[in-house]
Amino acid sequence: MKEKWLMALAPEWDDVKPLITTALESGFDFVVVNRDHIDLVRELGSIKIACFGRERGSEDLLILDPSVPRVSQIETVEKMGRPIGGYVEIRSKDDEIFATELGKHVDHLLIVGTDWKVIPLENMIAALQGYECRIISCVRSSEEAEVALSTLEHGADGVLLDTRDPSEIKRVQAAAERLGMSRIDLKAATVVAVRPVGMGDRVCVDTCSLMRRGEGMLVGSQSRAFFLVQSEAEESPYVAARPFRVNAGAVHAYIRVGEKTRYLSELKSGDEVTIVDKDGMTRSAVVGRVKIERRPMILVEAEVDGDRVSTLLQNAETIKLVSHDGTPISVAELKPGDKVLVHMESSARHFGMSIEETIIER
Repeated sequence: MKEKWLMALAPEWDDVKPLITTALESGFDFVVVNRDHIDLVRELGSIKIACFGRERGSEDLLILDPSVPRVSQIETVEKMGRPIGGYVEIRSKDDEIFATELGKHVDHLLIVGTDWKVIPLENMIAALQGYECRIISCVRSSEEAEVALSTLEHGADGVLLDTRDPSEIKRVQAAAERLGMSRIDLKAATVVAVRPVGMGDRVCVDTCSLMRRGEGMLVGSQSRAFFLVQSEAEESPYVAARPFRVNAGAVHAYIRVGEKTRYLSELKSGDEVTIVDKDGMTRSAVVGRVKIERRPMILVEAEVDGDRVSTLLQNAETIKLVSHDGTPISVAELKPGDKVLVHMESSARHFGMSIEETIIER
């Protein structure tokens, strides 16, 4: 996840309070403040606090005072121990070289550009691969944030926003969310069988996010194959829309979460799940509640590239898969020959992680 930091250094609390409040509302990870504002920040809400200094206080992260002579900074951070951050202004190639070396000894490296754009950041990202340091690029706008977060494909690990405009905080949050999305490959599978199979325990996943038509979660009975089950984002003659909910299927089923899988039965409040849309774009959501209830179930079997895959869903009109053209189709109307979106994987899974191994799932 890309980190979002706010620079909120000002002598007067009233000058930074609205900015910090907006950062909290926007899900920022860190705020950099004067040490005498730490308790006031904690009264506002839960956010990590960083402060500049030469000795530790009650902050979550000490950023070594950049006025400490460079010849002794690395020795100082090693003596102080982790966690600790470094701060470097990049004005020349020598500054870049020093920042890269400092990054090998700190947890967070805050870098400020002056007359440069991308190249020094590219160099530091490449040089610090394999080290535990997270590179935080200082920016003044959402446009600069997008450049920093996408440099060299991987991008900086986060941005430190220096602004006095609360709206810019919101724009940086939106930019980070867009760039945090990734695409997953979906393909059309042909339905070959749909039949009721009796009663079973099914799982409704209620999230803290609203989903749209064509959005849902990837669920399946085999760890190599996942059906795109749409959220209950649409009204029906029987119930109101519940766009926060995916009636995902039977308790035994796998759900794809990031690059791993979990069983539906394992999910609980506070967990993270992955929302996927009809184009394969993904985003994260937090589980607010999981409801497991006994309901009539229906088996859906489909074929894709000669492989037969399946999933079990509640047998109800409101449960929908997503067809190959992106439109929802209710399991009550599903029939052999219909084409629905699935995600296929080439490798097997062991404890939810992809692994090259022969596993047969039927």
